Amino acid sequence: MSRAGTPTDNPIDESLNGWIKDELFLDFNLKKCDDVASLIKEYVDYYNNERPMYCLGYKTPRQYRTDMGY
Repeated sequence: MSRAGTPTDNPIDESLNGWIKDELFLDFNLKKCDDVASLIKEYVDYYNNERPMYCLGYKTPRQYRTDMGY
């Protein structure tokens, strides 16, 4: 995604990766997880379907799509 040692090459991805790491440690108890791959799949489902987002008026993506008629 970016050259080694230059996170400024892609600040959007770097920011998203930071948020994901924070939420995995704080909300999904990553330290005590034995199966990281399944935890990440669980997090992606949570992020796409259940997590309220500021940019969507604190609706989940699922609620936003339903309200928009998709």
